[in-house]
Amino acid sequence: MTVQTVTLSQPTQEQPLLAVRDLQVAYGGIHAVQHANLQLLPGELVTLIGANGAGKTTTLKAITGLLPLRGGELHYAGRRLDTQPAWQRVTGGLVMVPEGRGVFARMSIDENLRLGAYLRRDAEIDADIESVYARFPRLKERHRQLAGNLSGGEQQMLAMGRALMARPRLLLLDEPSMGLSPVMVDRIFDVIREISAQGVGILLVEQNAQRALQIASRGYVMDAGCVTLEGPAQQLLDDPKVRAAYLGL
Repeated sequence: MTVQTVTLSQPTQEQPLLAVRDLQVAYGGIHAVQHANLQLLPGELVTLIGANGAGKTTTLKAITGLLPLRGGELHYAGRRLDTQPAWQRVTGGLVMVPEGRGVFARMSIDENLRLGAYLRRDAEIDADIESVYARFPRLKERHRQLAGNLSGGEQQMLAMGRALMARPRLLLLDEPSMGLSPVMVDRIFDVIREISAQGVGILLVEQNAQRALQIASRGYVMDAGCVTLEGPAQQLLDDPKVRAAYLGL
């Protein structure tokens, strides 16, 4: 089944950093993503919103190579992406912070960060760790502590810091505010803005659709595995259907 996507404005002609074309992903006989299309320009912050089970996380996992495609194509930095293994996508600067953080609980904060740089062979890893600690002073204070003993917010900081250690060109964030206190949610969204301002492209999947649209430049709405609506974030915020279905307004 192909769903017609409603576009609220004309897309730019600039060469995209990421292009997802007719993406199809299935779990056995269940079609989780059906003919999805989206793109992200270099340095752009784009959000993908939708109800639970809409296919958002599945889309991210397909982009990163953690799930095989049933159909469609992925293009990154002008090259075909879906023919590359997951580790090679990381070396090309495509990095994901997974839902649930995925920190290595029995390793220290410092060890987790160094694993983020596992595929690097340059001499600036220590300097980048210090950069992460400057962004997240709490991690610096506890750098020898096991990651499994951290709070949810601290683990989210660590997961984002570990991803930054790979020097991403495109960062995929899956539900970064899930389960966090309001104060920590504010801090995480501030960090997302800071990373974006440094020129890193960000594809943000976030259940807090209002907060996500407030910081994004564009957005996509996913429903039952299909991208059904796309456009500038402010227009999506003002759209009555989006406000009723996803913003609780």
